[in-house]
This record gives sequence, structure tokens and C-alpha cells, in this order.
Amino acid sequence: MAHQEEREEVTAMSRALPIKVLMCKPGLDGHDRGAKVLTLALRDAGFEVIYTGLRQTPEAIVQSATQEDVDVVGVSCLSGNHRYVCDRIIKLLGEKGVTDVLVIAGGIIPEDDIPSLKNIGVKAVFGPGSHVTDIVKFIRENVRC
Repeated sequence: MAHQEEREEVTAMSRALPIKVLMCKPGLDGHDRGAKVLTLALRDAGFEVIYTGLRQTPEAIVQSATQEDVDVVGVSCLSGNHRYVCDRIIKLLGEKGVTDVLVIAGGIIPEDDIPSLKNIGVKAVFGPGSHVTDIVKFIRENVRC
């Protein structure tokens, strides 16, 4: 019975911490206005947000995600390499045994590519015109506590 009480206390403590999001701009993509706007909006919604900056490799993104113990990796991609980058990030996370991180993507991603992104493990894709409230709601409903 004592173990059950300890588990409930740990669960309650972990829910008291803000959801931690890593926003990243992979590859040669130098357009980060949307990522910066979303970073600030997520912060204003109560999340702890870390922005990696421009031109990150999947390896650097995964290193940051594991070092910071994030709940969410948000991949902002406008350069067309979203399938490769997301696939590589998810594979590297798996190699490190990190299976509970929510990976989402946004940017200029063709509708035809969304099913393949979801097949590799991207949980949601938010394109131009997505509402911040929808992104916040999705993260809150899908982060594992």
C-alpha cells in the first residue's frame, strides 16, 4: 500500500511541473519567425520551452532533447526535408531508449506527406494557419504524465 501512495505522490509532483518543449529548426532552413512565435506562445500558455536555434542536425536535436529531458520535440521545417529529419530524430530517440517524447511537426509540409510522417511516429502536423490554441490543446492532451 505504501508503494501505491508513493506512486500517486510522484505522479502528482510530475503533473505539477510544466510540460517541457524543445522547438527546433533542422537543416539549412533559415526561416525561424514561425518557430519563434510558437515558442513564445507556448511559453505564454505555461509550457517550459527551449529553442535550439537555426541549422540543427537531428543528432544535436536528440542530444538536446535527452539532456533537457523534454516531453515534446517540435520540428519546424520549411525546407522540404521534413521526412528525413523527422524520421532521423525519431530513430535516434528510439536508439537512446526515449519512447515517451511526443514529436510534432510544423511548417510547409504538403498534405500528401502527412500520412508518411504519422507512419514514422510524428503525432501531429501543424501547417500554416494552425491556431496556437489547437497546438496547446493537442500537446496537453497527448503528453504522457
